[in-house]
Amino acid sequence: MEKLGQLAVELHRKQKGKIKIALKGKLNNIRQLSLAYTPGVAQVCREIAASPDAAFDLTMKWNSVAILTDGSRVLGLGNIGPAASLPVMEGKALLFKRFGGVDAFPLCLDVKSEDEFVQAAKAIAPVFGGINLEDIENPKCYGIESRLEEKLGIPVMHDDQHGTAVVALAGLINSLKVAGKKLEAAKVVINGAGAAGSAIAKLLGIAGVNEIIVCDSKGVISKSRADLDTHKSQLAAITNKQDVQGTLEAACKGADAIIGASVPGSINQHMVKSMSEKPIVFALANPIPEISLEDARLAGAFVYATGRSDLPNQINNVLGFPGIFRGALDVRASRITSGMKLAASYAIANSVPEGSLSREFIVPTPFDSMAPFNVALAVATLAQTEGAAHLKLSEGELREKIKENIKG
Repeated sequence: MEKLGQLAVELHRKQKGKIKIALKGKLNNIRQLSLAYTPGVAQVCREIAASPDAAFDLTMKWNSVAILTDGSRVLGLGNIGPAASLPVMEGKALLFKRFGGVDAFPLCLDVKSEDEFVQAAKAIAPVFGGINLEDIENPKCYGIESRLEEKLGIPVMHDDQHGTAVVALAGLINSLKVAGKKLEAAKVVINGAGAAGSAIAKLLGIAGVNEIIVCDSKGVISKSRADLDTHKSQLAAITNKQDVQGTLEAACKGADAIIGASVPGSINQHMVKSMSEKPIVFALANPIPEISLEDARLAGAFVYATGRSDLPNQINNVLGFPGIFRGALDVRASRITSGMKLAASYAIANSVPEGSLSREFIVPTPFDSMAPFNVALAVATLAQTEGAAHLKLSEGELREKIKENIKG
C-alpha cells in the first residue's frame, strides 16, 4: 500500500492533476472569436435572460455537475480540509467523464457550517445541471443534501450515502441469487450507522428487505435505546421490527448477510460462523476491511465483497454515480428519487449475465461499458415515469442520446 501511494504521488506530480478543460470548437480567426465571444455572445446572453432554461441548450449546463465538498470527512483520512481533498474530487471528476461522459468540476469549499455550505452551493448552482456531494461529515451531510434538494430544482446526491447504497444493494441482489435465497426473506445486518450504513438500510427497506438490523458502536439500534440522536431514532423507526437488542454479535445470529460500513476489525469469525447457511459478508471499510478475505472464508463466508479493487467483488461507487447522473441529465431531471436509485441498483445487478454470475462475480467491473449505459437508461426512464423529467423521449431516442453522451 505504501509503494502504491508513492506511485500515486509521482503520477499526480508528473501530470499536475488528473483533469483539464478542452475546447469544443476551433478558435483560429476573428470570425470564430466573434461568434464564441463578443459581440456574438451577447445575443446568447439575451436568449438566456429571456428564458433561463435556454442555458441547458446554449451552455455547458446541460452536461455539467459540481462535485462539492468541505473536506470534512475524506476517505479514511478524516477532516483534512478543502485543499487536501482536491485530489479525491479531481479523481471523482475523472470517473464522471470516463464512465458517464459527464463534465464534472471539483469545487472544494472553504466553509465550516451547514448554512455556509448551502449558501455557497446555491450561489454556484446556476452553472450546473446537477450537484454531487462528497466527503462531508455526519450529520452535516444529511441537512445539506435535504436542503439543496428542496431549493435547487436540479439533481442533488450525496454519493457517500446513495452511491454506496445503490451498489451495495446490487451486490446483495446477486449474492442472494447465487446463494438461492430471496431478497424479501433475507435477514440483513448493517454494521455502521453513519452516512453509508444509514442509506443502505433505507434503500434495502425500499427494495423489500423485511428484516434489517443496524448496529452502531454501542450495539443494535432499537426503539428501546434512550441514547439515540434524531438520525438514529429515524433509523430505529424503519428497521429492527423484532426489537432485537444487544451487540453486533447477537444481531449476526442467523443473518443471511452482514454489510460492514464501519471500521477495520469490527467483524470477526465468530460472527460469521453464527450466521445462516451460505453467509454473505460485505466488508466495505476502505482500505482495510472489517474482516479480511482469509478470515471470512475460514469462517465459512459464501460470498465476500469489499471496497477494494485488488479483491474480487468490489462494491465500487463508480458503478453507480456516472450512470445515475448521465440518466438524470439526459432527461433534465429535477431530482434523483428513491425509485431512481432502486432502478439503478437493479440495472447494475442485471448487467452481470446469468451465465457469468457466481460467488466471485456479483457485480460488473468498473470497465464494463454496458453497466453505466444500463444505469443511465433505467434512471432516465423512471424519471420520466415519475414525472421528475423535463424532457420526454421515446425509448429509442433515449438509448441513442445516452449512448452518444456517454462517449463524451
